[in-house]
Amino acid sequence: MASPQGSRAPLEFGGPLGAAALMLLLPATMFHLLLVARSGPARLLGLPPYLPGPEVLWSPQMLLLWLTWLGLQAALYLLPARKVAEGLELKDKSRLRYPINGFQALVLTALLVGLAVSVGLPLGALPEMLLPLAFAATLTAFVFSLLLFLKALVAPVSALAPGGNSGNPIYDFFLGRELNPRISSFDFKYFCELRPGLIGWVLINLALLMQEAELRGSPSLAMWLVNGFQLLYVGDALWHEEAVLTTMDITHDGFGFMLAFGDLAWVPFTYSLQAQFLLHHPQPLGLPMASVICLINAVGYYIFRGANSQKNTFRKNPSDPRVAGLETIPTATGRQLLVSGWWGLVRHPNYLGDLIMALAWSLPCGVSHLLPYFYLLYFTALLVHREARDEQQCLQKYGRAWHEYCRRVPYRILPYVY
Repeated sequence: MASPQGSRAPLEFGGPLGAAALMLLLPATMFHLLLVARSGPARLLGLPPYLPGPEVLWSPQMLLLWLTWLGLQAALYLLPARKVAEGLELKDKSRLRYPINGFQALVLTALLVGLAVSVGLPLGALPEMLLPLAFAATLTAFVFSLLLFLKALVAPVSALAPGGNSGNPIYDFFLGRELNPRISSFDFKYFCELRPGLIGWVLINLALLMQEAELRGSPSLAMWLVNGFQLLYVGDALWHEEAVLTTMDITHDGFGFMLAFGDLAWVPFTYSLQAQFLLHHPQPLGLPMASVICLINAVGYYIFRGANSQKNTFRKNPSDPRVAGLETIPTATGRQLLVSGWWGLVRHPNYLGDLIMALAWSLPCGVSHLLPYFYLLYFTALLVHREARDEQQCLQKYGRAWHEYCRRVPYRILPYVY
């Protein structure tokens, strides 16, 4: 067993008390959103219309359906990949290998679902199963996190995450003790990061669109926009799957309840909130306003993809003609910090693009309810907090070079504002 590392780094998320609170608050928030989205008033800050009992939440059939979904995605993960990429160097100087076949999994899932619908699968009935499915996903996340915690007890010190080994079991259960838990070549964190939750999100959106078509004769323009925008986002994430290997989730955070619940439950059942809202609260949307919303999403996507592609290109090959002319700051680690291009505009231009897209996803739902804008509010808080964690890590890693970068690029996410 590793010695506790709590004395080396301050605890995040409010320590053990904050971790315990989040383990209760996050599932409660998810179920609150699922309940109020289908209620008449649809008040984000109001009480849900009812509190579901165990007979509503617990369903062995839904648990089996959820486990079948996870099994399908795991099987697709194990298929031959179009590419195998290496992650960043670990403490023991080794590099793990990862299959890059997430987009392949998305396409194969779409083909399988299309085939199943053509032979009579009632996909439009899925929205009525969201509560017990969300409960099954939450239960799975808790059990999975416990197994990961126990597995980490026998992991070598070199395999542990920097922050999830405080010695407090609640905090370590939440943050995750082991950095890259694996069985053979199957990487649990990498699998959960982009596969079952993201693909499940677009599948739930599609089911909501199909149910709206059954109820009203055809899907609304607002529902089409939400489905299209979010499918683009998921497809982009899976097409550029290799980029996730350099993110904080993979390189720094252990795999515990925080990521397990977020990946498996929070993403599919909370990120589909706009489509859930539109099914129960249809909104009129004309072509002029729809065109404006499409333009907003396009601007956000252009910034998001441009910034991420520039960063990834530079990391792979600083001599690439697309980035060779960009100005940089040398660091003591031997790496260079981009200080021009997208990364000279703000320190996190990809976050700016993400937030603009989040606004575009909410606007088709109109402005009469705050509920569809929950994702925008939550994501703003998430990215501000994540940006603060990024800043702390970069300061520790790059020291004086990071101070110089912050002097040259003073704004964090939104130019001249923040």
